[in-house]
Amino acid sequence: MNLLKPIDYFLNRTTMYRLVLYFLIWLLAVALVVSALGRLPFSPWALLGSTLILLVLAWATNTLFAAVWRVPANPESAIITALILALIITPQLTTANFLFLGWAAVLSMAAKYLLAIKQKHLFNPAAIAVVITALALNQSASWWIGTAAMAPFVLAGGWLIVRKIRRPGLVVSFLLAALIATSLFGLARGADLPSLWWRFVLNTPLLFFACVMLTEPLTTPPTRLWQIVYGALVGALFAPQIHLGVIYSTPELALVAGNILAYLASPKFKLQLRFKKKVQLTPDTYDFVFTPDRPFKFRPGQYLEWTLGHSWPDSRGNRRYFTIASSPTEEDLIMGVKFYQPGSSFKRQLMNINEQTMISAAQLAGHFTLPENPSAKLVFIAGGIGITPFRSMIKWLLDQRQPRDITMFYCARTPADFAYKNIFDQAAATLGLNIIYTITDTAAVPPGWRGQSGQLTEAMIRQAVPDYLERIFYLSGPRSLVDNFKRVLRRSGVSGKNIKTDFFPGFA
Repeated sequence: MNLLKPIDYFLNRTTMYRLVLYFLIWLLAVALVVSALGRLPFSPWALLGSTLILLVLAWATNTLFAAVWRVPANPESAIITALILALIITPQLTTANFLFLGWAAVLSMAAKYLLAIKQKHLFNPAAIAVVITALALNQSASWWIGTAAMAPFVLAGGWLIVRKIRRPGLVVSFLLAALIATSLFGLARGADLPSLWWRFVLNTPLLFFACVMLTEPLTTPPTRLWQIVYGALVGALFAPQIHLGVIYSTPELALVAGNILAYLASPKFKLQLRFKKKVQLTPDTYDFVFTPDRPFKFRPGQYLEWTLGHSWPDSRGNRRYFTIASSPTEEDLIMGVKFYQPGSSFKRQLMNINEQTMISAAQLAGHFTLPENPSAKLVFIAGGIGITPFRSMIKWLLDQRQPRDITMFYCARTPADFAYKNIFDQAAATLGLNIIYTITDTAAVPPGWRGQSGQLTEAMIRQAVPDYLERIFYLSGPRSLVDNFKRVLRRSGVSGKNIKTDFFPGFA
């Protein structure tokens, strides 16, 4: 039995934010036990009291600012930030420490709204809060989570987060830069490098910082190259020997500096969307059409993080990542959504949306876009709601009157499950795109069907696309479909660099 299958099933059913929340709760539970055993420099009661203060004040401050700014409150975000602060500020049962905790909680939430441009916050909330308290109150975060007693538990849960987000370049560039910078300073003073590395990994917040703080999606760059640059910059500044005059680097200062770079390299907006209409495409798939409060630019195939505030969100929270189904040439913003039973609280709320409902969108990202070279030969393979990025691309090609050498395999269970067929048929007629519809349920194939039937196979691809080794493949759909066809293509000799997958970086 593949032991990774149940792990991947859990990760696929859990949003990135909810996974981080579970991880932080797990670390606090472990810390309570470890502190009770005398392995941490505080009592379990101090940890419980500090955590309670942070949770109450962060939640209350976030709720107040959300009401004033008239945006959906995100209690999950407030809780995550409060738990992070609980893990980096040493808990003490003193009045001075309670004031420190209170200011940290309030400042972390206020920073999301006040230190923002175009409703996009600039800094990691927990990091900027402890930077401000260090400057204003002369009270700093100790980052007590970075101890040998906690390291195995941080590593176990951190591995799950890294596996979920699938941003290896970001994490690896940070770790390498941090280790290189620390090693260079260590060599300068004659330190034993193996011992130095051992202490650096186990007795600093390196692992916790890399898995939780560094990967916070709203303050990291959206593209791979900038993620690597961002990780390397923060990693280099993470070394405690770095200083400017009498100001020495700390993890929070390193992250705040990186956040500035991330902001400069990121789309600078947060959209407020007014619901316009709902269109049923298939028995279980709908288009939700929104009017944005301002124009914005994106590339066909990119995605947004959508936040829909609602009461009592379930374990998947109130945020989702969905591909933009509309083309940049269209005024409205379209989100194509497939509904399953039982549905999540987010999708139940979405199904009941009305003209008075506002939904926010931000964090534009994604590399699943058309190549700059219009002569590149492409193959699209779509299953289910994975058709949405191709709807965006092909609608854009139609509006630009730009023919391209594209063969698209569109797989659906029954004829009624094909969405956007009018757009694809128009593209076939006017631009010469080769659209191959495939009904996967052979019992549902109607008389006279002219497309394919059954599961899409390597032989079917080779027959329809003899020059497949010269093409770039785009795979979008359920995770199982994407992974399966990626393996099939690699076995067929298709280079990995010619396979693009529509996979959100673990946040959905």
